[in-house]
Amino acid sequence: MKQLLLTAIFICLLSFTGKTQEHLPTANDYSAFAKTKTLIVLDDNPMSEYNFRIKDVIKNNWTITEYGFISNKEFEKKRFDSKYSFIINSIVTFNKDKTKARYNFLSLVMGSKQQRIANMPDLCSVPLSYKHVHEDVYSYKLPCFIRFMQNHVKLVSKNPEIISANVLKYYNKNASLLQGKTLYLVKEELHKEVNSLAKIHKVYSGKVKIVSKEDVEEAIDSKKENVVFLHKVGPESSKTKARCFKILVGASDSDFYYFDYHMIKKKQSDSFLEKDFKRIAR
Repeated sequence: MKQLLLTAIFICLLSFTGKTQEHLPTANDYSAFAKTKTLIVLDDNPMSEYNFRIKDVIKNNWTITEYGFISNKEFEKKRFDSKYSFIINSIVTFNKDKTKARYNFLSLVMGSKQQRIANMPDLCSVPLSYKHVHEDVYSYKLPCFIRFMQNHVKLVSKNPEIISANVLKYYNKNASLLQGKTLYLVKEELHKEVNSLAKIHKVYSGKVKIVSKEDVEEAIDSKKENVVFLHKVGPESSKTKARCFKILVGASDSDFYYFDYHMIKKKQSDSFLEKDFKRIAR
């Protein structure tokens, strides 16, 4: 899969492409976005699952701007034009990261005169997977991520004061809204200390169901009310030990209720940890 390579300077939710303070999007960028045509950059492999999924997802969920689909080659020609915005599936690396891990991110960026793609105004970015992980790990979640992007743009447009290098705290406050909602969790994505309902309820009193990935997909497709699922980004079966991203996402509203990451090492496996439950239980 040929993708765009971005370099991240530090962790920041929705600005993962590495925006230092001078490269953060501005309120004007969000205002200008509403007047753009959003071009979705397709993978060079015409048979990729991402291409099939994203076309249907956009047609069924994208309402905020006019849109179209383009190739990577067309993107290179159009990306300097500010009348366009772009949704790209990009490869992200982190500076000073000795692991050299590479991640797939879904990013909404503005066309600009910037020579480096990493410096294009990044309105919203969501981690999808490690580079080597198969697309089917995240592709069925794309409807929620596309809806979330639109919600985020609307939110920031109305509240530009929340623009920062790290809006982590803003979305984590939504953890308090989990009361009355049911967490859909896949057992294989949970740390061994919390991989059963009995173990979970020792640290978290909210509603939880241990489900299959098919159950999560069905909840997303049907926009099942009051269901929140875990999107975990990890190395899966490989021996890479880098970041494990954890996001709790509403199946119906596509809101983010919790975001965090940890470095995989020793007791901190590629999983949702006991300490994550403790944080959302506060």
